[in-house]
Amino acid sequence: MGTAEPRRDCKLCPRLAEFRAANRTTLPDHFNAPVPTFGANNARLLIVGLAPGLHGANRTGRPFTGDYAGDLLYATLLRHGLAKGKYLELAEDGLELVDCAISNAVRCVPPQNKPTPIEIKTCRPFLAALIASMPHLRTILALGKIAHDSVCDTLGAKKSSHPFGHGKSYQIGKLKLIASYHCSRYNTNTGVLTEAMFDAVVKQAKLAAMPQL
Repeated sequence: MGTAEPRRDCKLCPRLAEFRAANRTTLPDHFNAPVPTFGANNARLLIVGLAPGLHGANRTGRPFTGDYAGDLLYATLLRHGLAKGKYLELAEDGLELVDCAISNAVRCVPPQNKPTPIEIKTCRPFLAALIASMPHLRTILALGKIAHDSVCDTLGAKKSSHPFGHGKSYQIGKLKLIASYHCSRYNTNTGVLTEAMFDAVVKQAKLAAMPQL
C-alpha cells in the first residue's frame, strides 16, 4: 500500500511543483504545499473535491477552508452533525469532523484551478492509498465531475457505466459513490447548484454511510 499523503516537497507533477515554488515567493503567508486529508481514517464517509483553491486550502492548509466552497460545505456538515465546533475559515479554528473525512483528487493547487489529466492520474495513487487506509469507509461523496471520474478510476469502475450526475448513486464493490455538483461560488451563482440541492445530497451521503442515523 502506498502512502495516502504526498510529501510536502512532492515533485511528481513538475508544473504544480513550480507553481507552488512561485507561490512561496508571491504568497509567502500561504501553506503552499500538498494539502493533507482532514479527518480520521476510521470515518465511514469520505468527501472528495477537485483540488485546493489558491486562496482557500492552499492558503490555510486544510481542505475547503478559506473560500466560499468551504463556507457552504462546512455549514452543511455542521447542520447534519457531520462536524462540530465553529468554522472560522482557519485550519486552527478547532472544527472537528464527525465520522467523515475530506480530501481532494489533486492535492496541490493548480494554475487557474485546472489540473491536467496527467496530474490527476499522477495524484491518484494517494487517493487510492487513502481509501485503502479507511477500514470502515462505506460512502464516497464526490464533488464535481473530475473528482467523480477520479474516484471511478481509483475503484476500477468504468466511467461510461457510472456517468456523473448530481445526486447519482452507484454501488462499486463495498462502497457507495454519490456524485454532487461542486459547491463552488460559480455553481451557486449560476444556479447550477442551490443550497437546498447541496443539503439534500449531503443528507443522501450521510444516510448511505450511516443508515442507522
